[in-house]
Amino acid sequence: MNRAPRGARLHIAVFGRRNAGKSSLLNALTGQQVAIVSPVPGTTTDPVEKAMELLPIGPVLLIDTAGIDDEGELGALRVAATRAVIDRTDIAIVAARADGWGEAEDALVAEFAARRVPAIAALTHADCCPVRRRPQGIPCVVCSAPTRQGYDELRAALIASVPEGWLDPPAIVSDLLPPGGLCVLVVPIDKEAPKGRLILPQVQAIRDLLDGDQIAVVVKERELAGALARLGRAPDLVVTDSQAFLKVCADVPPGVPVTSFSILFARYKGDLDILVAGAAAIDGLRDGDRVLIAESCTHHAISDDIGRVKIPRWLTQYSGRALVFQHHSGHGFPPDLASYRLVIHCGACTTNRREVLSRIWRCREAGVPITNYGVAIAKTQGLLERVLAPFPSALETLRRAADAARTAPDQPPGAARTPR
Repeated sequence: MNRAPRGARLHIAVFGRRNAGKSSLLNALTGQQVAIVSPVPGTTTDPVEKAMELLPIGPVLLIDTAGIDDEGELGALRVAATRAVIDRTDIAIVAARADGWGEAEDALVAEFAARRVPAIAALTHADCCPVRRRPQGIPCVVCSAPTRQGYDELRAALIASVPEGWLDPPAIVSDLLPPGGLCVLVVPIDKEAPKGRLILPQVQAIRDLLDGDQIAVVVKERELAGALARLGRAPDLVVTDSQAFLKVCADVPPGVPVTSFSILFARYKGDLDILVAGAAAIDGLRDGDRVLIAESCTHHAISDDIGRVKIPRWLTQYSGRALVFQHHSGHGFPPDLASYRLVIHCGACTTNRREVLSRIWRCREAGVPITNYGVAIAKTQGLLERVLAPFPSALETLRRAADAARTAPDQPPGAARTPR
């Protein structure tokens, strides 16, 4: 891969009412004609994205959105698409004409504050409008696209607003190994593997090991046993695709830690403890319960697709119940989460951590347990305790959740499951 993936980029989104100058602002920041600019209200319909480098931040994704005050049937769809962008925004720019900051913008700022998302006010059209009101409590830049006024200050405000830890991100896997450690990565090459490439979590794990001065050995599942015999020493960790858990755990000696790419990304992109606790709900599934399978990307489903075929099959076999499976792909999230008994999320390799955490937060608000692919697969195959051994906190969460599930009364979906 020659470019940073979108899920690894800082997401900077521009919000505001129609004709607030959002598209002009995005074009000025990028130095390109990325978004169409027009005096006609509602020109921007779908979110417009531009990947670029913003030094010293590094790779960022700039997103232009439709006006939050759009009207009519189509306007409501545009507003919904704009609100979906909020879930994945790391830094928000709230744009308004210099003479037009009002209650709508205050509401946006309050929502970002509640989500702990840094926000910057951009008062646009300064070349033709007087500033009537400056918002308080957030950085405020007065700017003009034609004169380029304020854009240096806006870039400086963006750099100053970078979330803590962004420039020094957490490790994916290298922190689980000793200095100079040896990690064996099990990479099945099947129908879902992209031609001529490895999938993104595998590439990122290899890069993380190299950055950590670790040794990475990559094999397919059929060659694992032979590779372990030829190494001359036990590896410090084995990481596998979750679909190969049964074979890999059978081939790896009991004293060697094993986990999966999906579980690594549950920690890297979300909250592993919460996703592990959510897996306890699998034991309480009943006939007719609705299970949401959520994928962060959209892809062509193959005949034995992991989310549409394998996980439903394994979950049905494990629970012995007639379950109702529904699927959601891409950005946004269904509005009726409380009607589900369980949400199972993919590894989220194509989206950013902010969106995954937003989805976890929404599930907890609705009182619905959420887990992820790797955790759920290990649970249904009786291997969850073993593959969580590298994560002591998650292992303790698993044991507490199992104890709580054994003593809790049965409840219908969404009832009395108060989020912590």
